[in-house]
Amino acid sequence: MPERRTVALVTLGCARNEVDSEELAGRLEADGWELVEDAGDADVAVVNTCGFVEAAKKDSVDALLEANDLKDHGRTQAVVAVGCMAERYGKELAEALPEADGVLGFDDYADISDRLQTILSGGIHASHTPRDRRKLLPVSPAERQSAGADVALPGHAPVDLPEGLAPASGPRAPLRRRLDGSPVASVKLASGCDRRCSFCAIPSFRGSFISRRPSDVLGETRWLAEQGVKEIMLVSENNTSYGKDLGDIRLLETLLPELAAVDGIERVRVSYLQPAEMRPGLIDVLTSTPNVVPYFDLSFQHSAPGVLRAMRRFGSTDQFLELLDTIRAKAPEAGVRSNFIVGFPGETADDLAELERFLSGARLDAIGVFGYSDEEGTEAATYENKLDEDVVAERLARVSRLAEELVSQRAEDRVGETVHVLVESVDGEEGAYGRGAHQAPETDGQVLFTTGAGLSVGLMVEAKVVGTEGVDLVAEPLQGSLACPEERVR
Repeated sequence: MPERRTVALVTLGCARNEVDSEELAGRLEADGWELVEDAGDADVAVVNTCGFVEAAKKDSVDALLEANDLKDHGRTQAVVAVGCMAERYGKELAEALPEADGVLGFDDYADISDRLQTILSGGIHASHTPRDRRKLLPVSPAERQSAGADVALPGHAPVDLPEGLAPASGPRAPLRRRLDGSPVASVKLASGCDRRCSFCAIPSFRGSFISRRPSDVLGETRWLAEQGVKEIMLVSENNTSYGKDLGDIRLLETLLPELAAVDGIERVRVSYLQPAEMRPGLIDVLTSTPNVVPYFDLSFQHSAPGVLRAMRRFGSTDQFLELLDTIRAKAPEAGVRSNFIVGFPGETADDLAELERFLSGARLDAIGVFGYSDEEGTEAATYENKLDEDVVAERLARVSRLAEELVSQRAEDRVGETVHVLVESVDGEEGAYGRGAHQAPETDGQVLFTTGAGLSVGLMVEAKVVGTEGVDLVAEPLQGSLACPEERVR
């Protein structure tokens, strides 16, 4: 009988990392590893790191150190780093953090089982030397699909895998294993990014933009529905570019209705949209397709034209407000969220006031605010006219206070509305809660039910908003709270 090998995956960062972890879990389970939830119960703890900003990198290091402590108190024999931070720093991370028994890059994912077995057996797998992954694919998007077969693309494992690789859940099973029982799951549309925002290092370690084929996205969605998933969230670094390397920049507009029609799927959500790439046709599909929520995760970052130009981005306060007016003319209840950077090099007091003017007029449901800090390898890190750290901190606190006030006001605007809520938790002590169509997982608040009677996880219910708690809504389930299928999501 084969020796029992156990592994736990600890995931940090964004929804894209969650998909990557579930692909790693699928590969490991297919090769005989037993997946466990608690890292202390695992022979190997695999930490899927985030390498986006300093705070996320610190969280990743802390998670690796915490997992390493388990080697003195639990079953754990090895701690391995994977993910963006591991890919971005490779040998440098391994040298700086000897507590990690292995640092694996994206190119190791296809052989993850062998890599972990080598490390568990006391062997050494050399950490990779980081490289600019944008150079691994042709400059021309049209040439990338054929070249992409030889490039590691986490989260792109095909559906309908050869016998012996696919999990035993069905013929459409992807190389993926769900790590929780949530009724919500993310699905990757693409990887990488062709934009060259001056503050962002992601393209250098995630690579150039490459789309998944629609058949794989559809097949994975059908499989997730068979696992009980009710809502899928489409993720990538830039969903508005989906299909450009497949010869059809409007491919998302045709794919969304097909995904929404998958049996068992009651809600389709699209994240990571670029304002400069929003098309009238895409807005139409997002605001008029049954089971596709009118939700707009728009990456504004700022609204002062001078700051946006320095960021290598486009737009202005008035252009962005016009875009939001266009969206709300088609779907007044549409949910909109965005992130913003304050204290960018060269940002003036007038620029900050312009950002505040936009925020005050935008009526956003969720706002993330970050203070600028240099990121290695980015153009902005070479800029002069940097603001003092104290100035950045003051502006961050000021805009954060405004953002908190504005999203609370926006939540209050929804009092009296009827919302369709996907129930995500029912607990005797903590009560029941879920999310409305305007709320994405983790980032946008939630709906707190006045009663959990008759509710269960995975139900889509109608509820009337009767109050707020900051960004969260308080809602009363309506009589016969299960929404009719034809009424859901709209």
